[in-house]
Amino acid sequence: MHAGRIRVLIVDDSALVRKVVTESLKPFHDIEVVGTAMDPYIARDKIRDLKPDVLTLDIEMPRMDGLTFLKLLMRHHPMPVIVMSSLTPAGSALAMEALESGAVEVLCKPGSTYSAHEDGARLAASIRAAAASRVARPAQDRGTPLPDAPKPPPPTPRLAATPNSCSRFHPRQLILLGASTGGTEALRVVLGAMSADVPGICIVQHIPSGFSAALADRLNRLSAMEVREARDGDVVRPGMALLAPGGLHMILQWQTPHYVVQLNQGPPVHHQRPAVDVLFESAVRAGGAAHTAAALLTGMGADGAAGLLKLRQHGAHTIAQNEETSVVFGMPKEAIRLGAACDVLALEDIGPRLAQLSYARRAERRTG
Repeated sequence: MHAGRIRVLIVDDSALVRKVVTESLKPFHDIEVVGTAMDPYIARDKIRDLKPDVLTLDIEMPRMDGLTFLKLLMRHHPMPVIVMSSLTPAGSALAMEALESGAVEVLCKPGSTYSAHEDGARLAASIRAAAASRVARPAQDRGTPLPDAPKPPPPTPRLAATPNSCSRFHPRQLILLGASTGGTEALRVVLGAMSADVPGICIVQHIPSGFSAALADRLNRLSAMEVREARDGDVVRPGMALLAPGGLHMILQWQTPHYVVQLNQGPPVHHQRPAVDVLFESAVRAGGAAHTAAALLTGMGADGAAGLLKLRQHGAHTIAQNEETSVVFGMPKEAIRLGAACDVLALEDIGPRLAQLSYARRAERRTG
C-alpha cells in the first residue's frame, strides 16, 4: 500500500475539466493534486519536476494525443495512469487501446452529469488502486529508460465449438470470472488461453457504463469463443462468454434446461455495479456451484471474495490470482485470507486450469 499522501497530476486540455477534477478530489485527504497540465509536453516537464505517483490523462488533446503520450510514457517512464475518456464509440475504442498500452483503469471524462460526490469518490478509489498497482517503475537517478514491455500474443484463431462437443458438458456447468483494476488485460490472457469448447462463461469486470461493449468487442477479437456484452434474458451456452454491462448487476437464474441472465440496477455492492459478489452468489442460489469453476482476478478491494467462498462451500472449484501477477493484489488477497480459493495461480495458468477443470467434469458426466 502506498505510504503518505498520493500525489496526482491531472493532464487535460480543458481548463474546466482540470478544475472540476481538482475540486472533486479535495475532500479526500489521502490524495493531493500536485499539479495540472494542458498537454503532454507540459505534463512531461511536470512529471520530472513534481514526481507524481499517479497521472490522470485525457485521450484527445492538441499537439500530442493522450494515447501517443501514454505509449511513450510507458516505454521511458512507466507509472500508474488513469485514462479519462469521452463516452463515444471512438472514445471507448481508444480507451480500450489505452488499457492495452498500460493504463491501469479507464473512467468517464467529466461532463454535464459529473457528480463531485459520486464520481469524485470513484476517481479517488481509482487513484488509490492505481497507486497500489504493480506498474513497472523507472529506475531512480539512473538516467536510462527501462526496456520495452513484452507485446501481447497474437489473436487466437476463432474455432467454433461443434454442437457435439459442447453438448457433452453438463447443462449446469459454468465458468465464472471476476476482476477489477488490471482486469481488462487479465481477462484477455485468461480467455485467450481457452478454446471455444468450454462451458458458458459469465464475467464481471468493474468498468464504467459505456465502456463494457468496447471491452467485450476487444475480447471477442482476441478469443476463440464468442464474447459479447450481456443482454437481459440471454441464455448462457457453451462456447460463449457474457460480460456484465457497466452500471448493471448480472444475476444467473436456472430456467430448465439452461441458465438465463438477468440484469438490474440494484444498489452497488462494495461501491460497485456490476459487482462480482452479486454474480457469484446468484450462481449458488441457482444451484450451479457444484458444477462451477470460478476465478477471482486482479483488483482493489474485497468484491468477489465472499462470493467465491460461498461457491467453494457449495462445491465449486475456485481460483485466486497470485500476488506476483496481479496488478492490484486486493480482491484475490481477501479471497485467500477467507480460505475461498482452492488454487492460487499465476495469471497465465488460470485459463488452462479452468479449461482442465471443465473437461474433467465433462468426462465425469460421460463416464458416470
